[in-house]
Amino acid sequence: MQLQDKTALVTGANSGLGKAVATALARAGARTLMLCRSAERGNAAREDIVAATGNPRVELLVCDLASQADIRATAAAVHERIDALHLLVNNAGTAFAERGLTADGVERSLAVNHLAPFLLTNLLLDRLRAGAPSRIVNVGTRIDTAMDFGDLNWERRRYRMMAAYGESKLGNLHFTRELARRLAGTGVTVNCVFPGVFLSNLGGTDGAQNWALKVFAKTFGWALPKPEQAAERVLYLLTSDAVDGVTGEYFANRKPIRAPAQANDPAANAELWRISAQLTGLSDAAKVG
Repeated sequence: MQLQDKTALVTGANSGLGKAVATALARAGARTLMLCRSAERGNAAREDIVAATGNPRVELLVCDLASQADIRATAAAVHERIDALHLLVNNAGTAFAERGLTADGVERSLAVNHLAPFLLTNLLLDRLRAGAPSRIVNVGTRIDTAMDFGDLNWERRRYRMMAAYGESKLGNLHFTRELARRLAGTGVTVNCVFPGVFLSNLGGTDGAQNWALKVFAKTFGWALPKPEQAAERVLYLLTSDAVDGVTGEYFANRKPIRAPAQANDPAANAELWRISAQLTGLSDAAKVG
């Protein structure tokens, strides 16, 4: 796929995998919208990308993905800037050492890792349809788990950081499967990718990352692949002609892989969609036609 006349949006684009993907897209000539939580870090990353690629068509959108009001405002800003969107990368993700709720009353991992891409994507579907053939890539993880649909806010269970993270990221797969079903025939494809284990700042700069992850990264980070290497797996789904028309799949290393059993259940996909639409006030989410 040639990108010179394409527009892409990447979430979490100020560092790590998101920045590496945004840089590669800008280098290929795409107009690249960077969605970042911090204006300061986002502007610094934007300057880095423009300098590295020579592409001035790199733009910053400041958005806190834990806030549904922020997501709606950002989607409105995107509508003002562009008529068509060709590539959407739902990359941003985080983990929290302790349970907490957003202003919308949602457990934070669920809010940022699952509901944010669910809401943002649905709000931008008209622009994605206008850009068809267009592609959505949801960045997932590879943890074999199942979501407890009756306790998504971790009110009954003892909160555990990586368990909450794993369940919220499984939501990306449920979302991918159900969205692909709803968008069949529209020219918009959606796939989920596991980019592999790489040197990242999971938990971010807000202190959410727990001590064990910090020690591991400091001790063994030298042995892990860099974000630029992980980005190649994402870029394959964004640009390769080999995946033209492929949708609803779970990829790693350029090949479809096995998903956790729950994500293969159409009824579970539909149930999480129903709950997500309710939690975000999108009763008409991804209505085709």
